[in-house]
Amino acid sequence: MYRWCTDEVEPHDRFDYWREVRAKGLFGVTAELEREQRTGFYGEFSLSQVGMGGLVELKASPYAVERSPADISCAPGDAICVYQQLGGGGWFGGMRSSDFAIANGGFATSHTDLPYRTRPLGGAGFHLRILKIPISGLATQDRRMRELAPKTFNDAALAPLLDACFADLGETAAVEGAADAGPLVQALGHLALIERGIVRPGSRRGQAALRTARLSLARRLIARHLQDPDLAPARVADLLGVSVRHLHMLFELAERSFSQTVTEERLKRSRRLMRETPERLIADIATACGFESLATYYRVFNAAYGMAPGDFRARAAGGVNHPLEPPSRLPRRKP
Repeated sequence: MYRWCTDEVEPHDRFDYWREVRAKGLFGVTAELEREQRTGFYGEFSLSQVGMGGLVELKASPYAVERSPADISCAPGDAICVYQQLGGGGWFGGMRSSDFAIANGGFATSHTDLPYRTRPLGGAGFHLRILKIPISGLATQDRRMRELAPKTFNDAALAPLLDACFADLGETAAVEGAADAGPLVQALGHLALIERGIVRPGSRRGQAALRTARLSLARRLIARHLQDPDLAPARVADLLGVSVRHLHMLFELAERSFSQTVTEERLKRSRRLMRETPERLIADIATACGFESLATYYRVFNAAYGMAPGDFRARAAGGVNHPLEPPSRLPRRKP
């Protein structure tokens, strides 16, 4: 992952550097800001290669952006962009379609080589994620993809799926040596094409994208409700909007079953709480992580890590490092 911010440049040069080197040279856009407003400009971004795509997270003071025909000619992309608005809101205009605003938490998609203008709404500036997927990297090849002017997602049912995939993709990009992000990139790209009517939800590619996204969301729903000792497939299936049978089918494609995933997430959270709150009672941590009893927690923890929770806490306090994932003695799905 490559990270950069304007703190690396002298204050009086920050916007000019951002405009010429970052905006134009890296993103292929023209950035503009009134000269008297350039004092105090701040911008930062991260850039990660994820599968066949590139993931950018950008924060910056307010300024205007244009992707003009000249910019496109100098830096063609031939890619699909999926945007996630993380803060404030943004305005898009200058396209063949109508201008629109994208609210905090909203999503939009476009082809890179169509002109547009954009700026943040209000004074909060930019904060967004952009996933850029080359057309050649998508399983679907359709000429209509090159005609996708910027447009928001209108299907509310897709929003939590997109959010879960973006969150998983961000975590994958941040972990050195993480598993291939290809399925998440494909899922986000094809969800965008479902929204734009290019991929049918019931098609093979549409179903694959929905399976990947629903599995991502199911895992996040599990993490959100770990404290409930009675967390069951029916609860998560209801939150996900699918049948219990469909939920189990999603986990059949995963490394661990539903119950194994719940146990692993509870153990990971308990380890984190023991490291971060060394004064907290182990019994309290077990309850906070959804274990039905202290005895159950000790039994499961020892089976996974070969030591009692108290021994783990003592070693962590002594600076002994442990892997983030449970070792192989935690049961995995049999092939």
